[in-house]
Amino acid sequence: MSSQQEVVPVTPTPPSPATDGPDLSDGWRSQRSRLRKDLRRLDVFFFLICTLVGLDTIGSVAAAGPQGLTWMAVLALVFFLPYGLLVAELGSTFPVQGGPYVWTRLAFGRLTAGVNQVLYWLSNPVWLGGSLCIIALTTWEQFFTPLPGPWKYAAGLAFIWAGALAVVRSVRVGKWVPIAGAVARIVLLGFFLVSVIVYAAEHGVHPLPAGEFAPTYAGFVALVPVLIFNYVGFELPSTAAEEMTHPQRDIPLSVLRSGLASLVLYGGPILGILFVLPGDRIGSLGGFIDACKAVFTVYGGHIGPGGAVTLTGLGAVLGSIAAAGLIVGVLTSGVTWAMGAHRAQAVACADGAGPAWLGRISERHGTPVRVNLLSAALASVLLVVALNLTDGDGEKYFAAGLGLTISTTFISYVITFPSLLVLRRKYPDTPRPYRVPGGRAGVRAVTVLTTGLVAFTVVVLIWPGFGVGWFGTGGSSAASLPESFAGARLQYTLSQVLPLLCFLAVGLLFVVLGTPARRRMRRTPGGAAGDAVAPGAAVGQAGDPAPPRPSDTARRR
Repeated sequence: MSSQQEVVPVTPTPPSPATDGPDLSDGWRSQRSRLRKDLRRLDVFFFLICTLVGLDTIGSVAAAGPQGLTWMAVLALVFFLPYGLLVAELGSTFPVQGGPYVWTRLAFGRLTAGVNQVLYWLSNPVWLGGSLCIIALTTWEQFFTPLPGPWKYAAGLAFIWAGALAVVRSVRVGKWVPIAGAVARIVLLGFFLVSVIVYAAEHGVHPLPAGEFAPTYAGFVALVPVLIFNYVGFELPSTAAEEMTHPQRDIPLSVLRSGLASLVLYGGPILGILFVLPGDRIGSLGGFIDACKAVFTVYGGHIGPGGAVTLTGLGAVLGSIAAAGLIVGVLTSGVTWAMGAHRAQAVACADGAGPAWLGRISERHGTPVRVNLLSAALASVLLVVALNLTDGDGEKYFAAGLGLTISTTFISYVITFPSLLVLRRKYPDTPRPYRVPGGRAGVRAVTVLTTGLVAFTVVVLIWPGFGVGWFGTGGSSAASLPESFAGARLQYTLSQVLPLLCFLAVGLLFVVLGTPARRRMRRTPGGAAGDAVAPGAAVGQAGDPAPPRPSDTARRR
């Protein structure tokens, strides 16, 4: 046998769903054994219903009038459908824990994926401590009792930490939260529609002239953030892919079913609100709440000359039940998104894209408890600070919080969505149980449509009214500001830009704090080095590869 060696270059092995997950790092491999496969197909369907059907934005769409339904139908075709196709392919091709983080890491490397994942994660405490919390507090005050002074803070903190306790629980227990949330949505929205029919039979409805359905650019700019936000969330089950029994089969099917169901669950209530309330009485915060109170007068109560609603007898009882269902619905929205975003953040931290101590999975619960508790603490701080800055103005708090949630989430999508096109090119031979139809042209169309629309949404959120009045379009850009920020564009813009800059700084800080973990990976014999991926791993090379190990690149003659 010759003592000489012949070095043979080895091409990175493409991803293979048949293997035991990604070789992201030694840190994550040590955590994977703590995951529990308890998510089945029906669980995933309810998970997605709870994710997609957000009760906090129904009033915002209805406030724009009948053209809101028109733009809802248009965006269902040009965004919701392509987005579902994109996630169905990525989720079934790379069925690994962390979902969007892993896709982005494979496509663009650890640095980009790490910063991007922090944006995706931080949008959840902003949402929970922002618009979701204010919806819950407003509903409580409308149907139960006022919350003066410190009681509002106490109720808000109770809402946030109730969600935190639900997220901490094991997936076997925690999955019942989105199931309860999905059932609450179906029952609440279904009963509301039945009540609208009864109300219409007794009192008639407000006419909706055909001309009001005509779409306008000003209407599009005002509606595109909340409409697209209503349509996102398909990727969340993929963040828990290794806790699903059959992710490659269940993800595409659940995306299809939940997408169709969510269109019905959104469209029906919005049309009902338009039939019941005069246009000038529909507010973005209280639109759905006010409509519920109005229609429930058919069971007991009346509407005064000035539009004030008083519920009595059975109407008051049913109103209280519906209010409780609405609070449960918004709470479970936050919990379901947290279950996904926190898992992806834990994978990123265990992979060296963040502080390693945040990447720990609890042996007892099988969940990232540290990330969960940190998120709840951030949401609590946001609640207290925002209530003080807005002097308790619910409408202003709601508008700023919802806008920041959407823009933070969508900036992360601007990076995540192009992963489809990049991974098709990098790993063309990887088995794909589901493929976006149309070949390369189909993939490009899906990527351009989804990425372009979320990028445009970020622009109009930071600068409401962008393009209004240009090239002969009607309207005023100032009129696109939220009503609670009328005449205060600078204040609104700062409420969006300054937090976004802080979030980007946190993302970079997390990557820096992950440096010790990445160094340990490079020193570990036989371990994952940098972004290198071992042959046979479920995900392939991402970013610049580390020097190949001799055992992988040479053979003796």
